[in-house]
Amino acid sequence: MMNENPVTRYRSRKSLTIDGSMAHWYARTTRKNMEQYKSWAQKVSGYLRPGAHVLEIAPGPGYLATHLARLGDYHIVGLDLSRTMVEIARETAAAAGAQVDFRQGDAGRMPLQDDNFDFVVCTAAFKNFPDPV
Repeated sequence: MMNENPVTRYRSRKSLTIDGSMAHWYARTTRKNMEQYKSWAQKVSGYLRPGAHVLEIAPGPGYLATHLARLGDYHIVGLDLSRTMVEIARETAAAAGAQVDFRQGDAGRMPLQDDNFDFVVCTAAFKNFPDPV
């Protein structure tokens, strides 16, 4: 299966996360959608007040959170299951001079305090959660 999508092949192994080389492939591939991430960041910022606490669940390479951080005085946390994605997201934010707290963790068992966020966003991974509610 030469033309098989690497993410599909990886997920077929029953893994819930994309790590290692697959994470780097995903980051390169989704970088092509940067205008979409900028647009989403603009839209989200329209709902926020200065100092708002924002949680992005499954930020992947951190493009949305990084753009959002550059738009206002927000406290942003990105929570991703993949250690590699957290590393990539931290690099993305650092390169842009953006302050985002990227953490490794499971959205189903968040290692975060309840009622700590004014806004929660998830753009692409919701379909991957075993129990999304």
